[in-house]
Amino acid sequence: MANNEIGTNRVIVGAHYGLKDFLVQRVTAVVMVIYTIILLAAFLTGNNFSYEGWAGLFAQQWFKISTFVMFIALFYHAWVGMRDIWMDYAKPASLRFALHVATILWLVGCAGWAVQILWRE
Repeated sequence: MANNEIGTNRVIVGAHYGLKDFLVQRVTAVVMVIYTIILLAAFLTGNNFSYEGWAGLFAQQWFKISTFVMFIALFYHAWVGMRDIWMDYAKPASLRFALHVATILWLVGCAGWAVQILWRE
């Protein structure tokens, strides 16, 4: 074996989420930016700035789906960020686990609420 400064029995630690998390954060951010541009274009080109105008925009199925996709991107973006914060700063494993579970439950609840808001009659 080669003799190097690191050693032959180097222990690799961590969950190795780095590249995947980097890509997820960037892709979800791009989805949110695209949705923001679509929403801004709808606002700037619209002439009915009333409740009925906004309700008409959000009544279209393609807009509901794009809004829901943006929410899913937002929740996944938030999950990656919060998971990294909990992994970095919550040192007891039991506390970190509890915070992970609470974060997941909160985000799933928010996703359910988004579905209810978008598709209620």
